[in-house]
Amino acid sequence: MELTNRKAHYEYFFEATYIAGMVLSGTEIKSLRAGKASFNDSYCIFHQGELFVKSLHISEYSFGTYSNHEPLQERKLLLNKRELKKLENKIKEKGYSIIPLRLFLAESGYYKMEIGLGKGKKNYDKRDSIKERETDRDIKRKYGI
Repeated sequence: MELTNRKAHYEYFFEATYIAGMVLSGTEIKSLRAGKASFNDSYCIFHQGELFVKSLHISEYSFGTYSNHEPLQERKLLLNKRELKKLENKIKEKGYSIIPLRLFLAESGYYKMEIGLGKGKKNYDKRDSIKERETDRDIKRKYGI
């Protein structure tokens, strides 16, 4: 099951992307396999040199008991030290954010998250993105691509 953050490419220009592992509990994995997650306003922050994703909503598992997870809890992301240092230095610059782009099940059986180092778009950039998307759609319609 793959979940994507479609709104992210509309809101940000991305310079680099990284694949990060996630620390999850059993009920979170079962909810993700059922496709019960939402990226609404999720973002990544650094806390004591570690990277966490905030506001990623993973619904409670319907058959979970007392050991069920909190839907909006912070979840730790796993990256190499070198990648963490590089991201932390870029975040200190003005205008950069780390945004979750995609959640997917890797071949190894673990859930991974693709995160992007992005800079926010201005309103005129967003209008350009809309214009580009509409012209591509018109071309595909006209030529049946």
